[in-house]
Amino acid sequence: MERTPNSANVFCSRVDGVYGAIERAHMSKVSIDALQPDRTALFLDVDGTLLDLAASPTAVVVPRGLVECIADIERALGGALALVSGRTLADLDRLFSPLRLRASGVHGAEIRYDPLTPVIVDAAAAALPARLWRSLNESLADFPGAFAENKRFSFAVHYRAAPNCGADLGEVLRQLVAAEAIPDVEIIDARLAFEIKGRGFDKGSAINRFLARSPFVGRIPIFVGDDGTDEAGFAAVVQRHGAAYSVGQVRPGVSAVFSKPSLVRDWLARSAAQMARP
Repeated sequence: MERTPNSANVFCSRVDGVYGAIERAHMSKVSIDALQPDRTALFLDVDGTLLDLAASPTAVVVPRGLVECIADIERALGGALALVSGRTLADLDRLFSPLRLRASGVHGAEIRYDPLTPVIVDAAAAALPARLWRSLNESLADFPGAFAENKRFSFAVHYRAAPNCGADLGEVLRQLVAAEAIPDVEIIDARLAFEIKGRGFDKGSAINRFLARSPFVGRIPIFVGDDGTDEAGFAAVVQRHGAAYSVGQVRPGVSAVFSKPSLVRDWLARSAAQMARP
């Protein structure tokens, strides 16, 4: 299906400028405001995409009606919807209770292919060592307002309360990881946060694993995310002739940009209503 003229303009702007020529070559076959029940596989990041960022991960608010909206879309897509998040799956289940979805957590380290099956840990994912966690927390003493979150397979360092320290904090983290000499560890620049994780897994590999299984197999993937941790996911769906959309700013590989999470939620609500029509 070709993109209809101005179909994205109500909710987001198309990518132009430096990425324009590249993105026009990868335009989605599925219109941004027209999810197709029998053809679409939908993948959604959570923080900064579905939910507005808050002072801490525990302070986010799930807006009224969002859980029901996602449930309606998941049902209309025959189950071909998955959350692809940096949060743990236990945390996602808590946030979206009583809904239990197909999902990937901790940037691809955890995955659940079916709501009724257990969580699987990716074979490439290894728990980060305790000594790195101790050193990390010692380093953060020099950055008031910054704090770390231990997700076993990744450490998230948040500095939302000290937004001007990002450059210095990032340099300290790079020096810390180098000093610990832990192989195959990377630092990804997120939104007012850094993710320290192993290199063997990411959101792109998680999306590809979903697309190899029912009910996702053979469908056109759409992924919506917001920061550097989502870029592997953007690349994965574009490679499969799907569509990637970012929130807040242009990211490599995206076709269009939602200015804020509330517009993603509006798009989902409208999509749910369209698919519910006879």
